[in-house]
Amino acid sequence: MKVLVADKFEQSGIDGLKAAGCEVVYEPDLKDDTLTQAIASGGADVLVVRGTKVTTPMLDAGRLSLIVRAGAGYNTIDVAGASSRGIYVSNCLGKNAIAVAELAFGLLLAIDRRIPDSVAEMRAGHWNKKEYSKARGLYGRTLALLGVGSIGQEMIRRAAGFGMPVVIWSRRFDGENRPLTDLEAREMGIETVLRSVAIELAPTPADAASRGDVVSLHVALSPETKGLVNAALLARMKPGAILINTARGEVVDHAALAAAVKERGIRVGLDVYANEPATATAPFTDDLVALPGVYGTHHIGASTDQAQEAIAAETVRIIRSYKETGRVPNVVNLARRTPATHMLVVRHRDRPGVLAHVFSHLRQANLNVQETENIVFEGAEAAVARINLDGEPPSSLCQTIKSGSADVLDLQLVRL
Repeated sequence: MKVLVADKFEQSGIDGLKAAGCEVVYEPDLKDDTLTQAIASGGADVLVVRGTKVTTPMLDAGRLSLIVRAGAGYNTIDVAGASSRGIYVSNCLGKNAIAVAELAFGLLLAIDRRIPDSVAEMRAGHWNKKEYSKARGLYGRTLALLGVGSIGQEMIRRAAGFGMPVVIWSRRFDGENRPLTDLEAREMGIETVLRSVAIELAPTPADAASRGDVVSLHVALSPETKGLVNAALLARMKPGAILINTARGEVVDHAALAAAVKERGIRVGLDVYANEPATATAPFTDDLVALPGVYGTHHIGASTDQAQEAIAAETVRIIRSYKETGRVPNVVNLARRTPATHMLVVRHRDRPGVLAHVFSHLRQANLNVQETENIVFEGAEAAVARINLDGEPPSSLCQTIKSGSADVLDLQLVRL
């Protein structure tokens, strides 16, 4: 199996792929047309990327069957295009959670204590203890989290350490307005945290934002979350509250946020932006970042040695599993529900041609097989095939299939 790594990647990951028997081509500077050409000429089966965009021409250029996003978010990949071509897209969800949570709290502390401004003034030769001794502090202030996946859960653990009550909104708890239960906390692995800090559920994103002294964003980018933080939500935030975004720039309406900074004193920490440069170093201007009280970093949330080593190990695990079993962990583009309406359950002798007989009759009836599974009994004498169909086969067809082969032992039809 040939793997093209088209982004910066840890040496441990490259070594791990080679140890798994993969042929590895490491070209971290490939982008756009040069990446398309490399896919077309190189014969790679698997593409590994971080922030590099994967476009339709790249999907059509070669024989890719798997794309691994060495990180969590996959909005830079043409997932719909990959799905229509039968190309798996997988990610390394949760492996950078601690790193992102650490940066989010770093931004929060920097804003509360105005650390960047203090450092800049001291470097300029000014001692101003009178000004920079002013800070509200974090203890007892409420942290509102929009999104409570792996990163959100790490934020809760850190909030407990700072003595900050937490209010949560997530799609999982949408519409709920109550305390988090012990069982829910246990399922998220934060049951010990619940003993030391109050955790409440909010029914809507705006309600959570209205209750937070700090609002931190940890949702994936999707059509539903694009522009989630808009003028209406920002208007619900407390004057002078802090907004932290280490998720995706498009989750926030930046024009509305700039207005909230100017008019309501909202303070902001950003690691992501609406229009980020495509390369690691480039000129960058953003009117929002230039405003007082807005601090920005360079989309570096996942960029710690610890996180990158963990992501590299997970990438190797995904590709090794695909190579050795044909199964891909962490797939993001499999259908949650197919158009199948009926299941044909065929108990049969495990002999050549039996399923071909079944499929041939289904094809003649213009019934499409959405999913199929063949389970073999001990001794490999018999098996049961479960065949999901996009329509109901007539009883005459079922009888034809059953009577047309002595190896079909039984046949049942189940409505899904």
